[in-house]
Amino acid sequence: MQAYRIVVGFDGSEGAMRALDWAVAEAARRGGTVHAVTAWQWIQPDLGVDIRVDRERLARQALEEAVTAARAPYPRVAVSTEAVPGAAADVLVRAAADADLLVLGSSGHGRLFHAVVGSTAEACIRAAVCPVVVIPVPRVAEKSAERVAPISSAVY
Repeated sequence: MQAYRIVVGFDGSEGAMRALDWAVAEAARRGGTVHAVTAWQWIQPDLGVDIRVDRERLARQALEEAVTAARAPYPRVAVSTEAVPGAAADVLVRAAADADLLVLGSSGHGRLFHAVVGSTAEACIRAAVCPVVVIPVPRVAEKSAERVAPISSAVY
């Protein structure tokens, strides 16, 4: 019997780190493995210098550091990593084609952002052939307005 396989997307954000932490903890609970994937793209003009190699190296390094931190409480969980060039949603859906679960972090952006820019999580939810879990970023507590004067009430 094959171990429960979790694929987790990582882009360096707080949401992605929370997703990686959750995926490793879930793999520990289920006796499974984690495959952490980061997608990267070089969208700048080609200046004759192969900066793409540097981009890939930086993406791999950030992923490895995050995996080391996420595995600290669960050293027995096997975690593999992969940095793949391409659009994030496409890369993650392909990586999760034979997975039991795909885990993503929420970006924390509002509806307008998603309407204009699009959402990797939404694209993965629509295209993935396995269940998708999106780990939310905690909402920042809104500052309550400072009171200028004490509030009093009277009953007449």
